[in-house]
Amino acid sequence: MSTGKVVLGTMAGLAIGGILGILFAPAKGSVTRKQIADKGNDYADELKSKYNDFADSIAEKIHSAKEFAMEMSEDGKAEFDEIKNMDHKASKYKL
Repeated sequence: MSTGKVVLGTMAGLAIGGILGILFAPAKGSVTRKQIADKGNDYADELKSKYNDFADSIAEKIHSAKEFAMEMSEDGKAEFDEIKNMDHKASKYKL
């Protein structure tokens, strides 16, 4: 199971549990509705934060992969140029 699904499932479970806890708690309807709205906003903010952390992590990994690919490309070009120069020097002395 992917980490994103686990986080989403956990957040949904927490939200449902919080809402049910508030619904069954003895309080006025207006107070209960306010508590539900506040909890919903808290969960939404927490989910946004986790999503942003996840997106930042992915962006960092993509950046690292790009840097690695650029280094490999530069190393490959240097190797190619070196072999090409060796081949050119060797062909000068062939008859």
